Amino acid sequence: MSANFKLNLKGLNELMKSPEMEAALEEAGSAVANAADGNYGVRVHQAKWVAIANVYPEDKKSARKALRKGTLTRALSSVGLKM
Repeated sequence: MSANFKLNLKGLNELMKSPEMEAALEEAGSAVANAADGNYGVRVHQAKWVAIANVYPEDKKSARKALRKGTLTRALSSVGLKM
């Protein structure tokens, strides 16, 4: 028994850039920013095919901490996300 599937790229692109996807990314980014030790912000924006969330340090102290101690990477795993 075999099934045939056709990928609807237009529908997939619409889903990946939808307001619901942006809201989910904002929620995940906020969870990472809150779990990280420091002052971090979240920005969600549209790329060509998908919406993207960025978590970034908002001051020099947090930027140094993120580089030296890996605070953002550790925060990812603490909230159950993988890099």
